[in-house]
Amino acid sequence: MYEKLINERLSFRLGYIFSYNLFQFCGHTWILANTIARFFMFGRDALADTFYSVGFVMSLCQLFSILELFHIADGIEKAKLLPRFIQVTEKNLLLIMLIMLEEIQSKPVVCVQLFLWNILDLLRYPHELLCVLDTPSTIMLWTRYTLWIPLYILSVATEGVTIYQALTYVELSEPCPPSPNSTASTHDRFPLVYMTYLPLLTLGAFVTVWQLLKERQHRLERWSKKMKRK
Repeated sequence: MYEKLINERLSFRLGYIFSYNLFQFCGHTWILANTIARFFMFGRDALADTFYSVGFVMSLCQLFSILELFHIADGIEKAKLLPRFIQVTEKNLLLIMLIMLEEIQSKPVVCVQLFLWNILDLLRYPHELLCVLDTPSTIMLWTRYTLWIPLYILSVATEGVTIYQALTYVELSEPCPPSPNSTASTHDRFPLVYMTYLPLLTLGAFVTVWQLLKERQHRLERWSKKMKRK
């Protein structure tokens, strides 16, 4: 009876984590396909409203990504908690900024940022799905723990550029007298918050890359030993 309960719990956990990874994979696939299709149809004009067309689904995916912290803490997913916490936090903070500052949503750097986020997640979630199915792929393992790292560094650099452009816009708009219904009072808090956030973003990226390199070495060594036994 006890073993049956354990097996049922394990089956539920596997079913849940598989469904979660599949949801994230489908969501990011839709966002990437939508972005690419709009670019081929409208060219550079598509950059102006990319966030408007995919922002809701992206926000939904990133909101659900908070669950990954509980997955790691509960042992459902085998990964380091600190790097994932930094990644989830930086994405959600930047999305909050983009949602509140509608004026910068049309910037080309925002489109580049969303594109990089999707590439990173589409390298990660298929690997997680294969691990749940216990059929990991050598190519997916390599891309997840090797190609992912330089793309993450590029994504963080793009986040810094996005925040800098947002700060520039807020500073330029400060001299304008606020109307009763404007969001100027909200904008006034952005420079201090995000100027403080920029060095924290750099520090967090450094810690994340360091942890990912250690995790990469561990995963690849374990995979190599497993292949040698076969």
